Amino acid sequence: MALIWLLIGFVTLFISGNWLVKGSVELSRHFKISTLVIGLTVVAFGTSAPELFVSIKAAYNGVPDLAVGNIVGSNIANIGLILGLVAMMMPIPIRNRNIRFDWGVMMLSTILLILFIQNGVLGLWEGLTFLVALGLYLFWSLYQSRRKHSQSGETILKPSYPLYLAILVVVISVTGLYFGAEWLVKGAVELAERWGVSDRVIGISIVAFGTSIPELATSVIAIFKKENDISVGNIVGSNIFNIWAVLGATAVIRPLPVTNAHVLTADILWSAAFAILLLLFMLPLSNGNITRTKGAFMFFLYIAYIYLLFR
Repeated sequence: MALIWLLIGFVTLFISGNWLVKGSVELSRHFKISTLVIGLTVVAFGTSAPELFVSIKAAYNGVPDLAVGNIVGSNIANIGLILGLVAMMMPIPIRNRNIRFDWGVMMLSTILLILFIQNGVLGLWEGLTFLVALGLYLFWSLYQSRRKHSQSGETILKPSYPLYLAILVVVISVTGLYFGAEWLVKGAVELAERWGVSDRVIGISIVAFGTSIPELATSVIAIFKKENDISVGNIVGSNIFNIWAVLGATAVIRPLPVTNAHVLTADILWSAAFAILLLLFMLPLSNGNITRTKGAFMFFLYIAYIYLLFR
């Protein structure tokens, strides 16, 4: 039954997250919000929504290691597994210099997480700090983007379906995310007990992979549409949201004790190492290229990390 609950949870989270983005985009069009603002807010939140629901549910179920492991593992999977696979399918050119700022923010969020969990708990004030930092990042990003595109004459697309239907899609999607998180956490905990491994290991591996599926779908679609900046920007933005939005909101709702020493001494450092590796592979940032070879290296490094988890 554990595997069945996991599968149902994965599928429900994927479908619900996908429709949450679609419904939110429709709402934005009804209220005449530009696609630029949609991309920086709605899509980033939509792809991180599964992590948010799973982490909150895990915290309330008394498995904080699963909540924290889900985020750390998801950030590692986003770079090693997803970008690695995408680059193996098709090399990713780096042409947008703004990626320097976004990567710096991602690294800052990782460093703050390392500092904040050293006392063994991610509490209210740490969560509020994350949320304030996220607000400042979004404000700055929107300001810069609007200034850059103020003369582009971007038109607001007309909605594809009525307002009431857009609201209904969002409500149903959020409900689906809630139940998907419920079933995923239930299956993960049962699987951890059956295999005799910790909640941390299950959170970092299986649960993190499941909640990263929206990022995988978004990046693959973007690269085949030649939207190279989106494929990388989606991953960097999602990693920022995972720490500042997901862990921030979860810690504000319920403090997260970090009792597993491996999270403090290994997992979070692996996350930082993957972030640094991504920067090196994107150089030079104005004319870089994440080749198939680099993608394969990131992918197999991720596989090696997962192998070490289960040893």
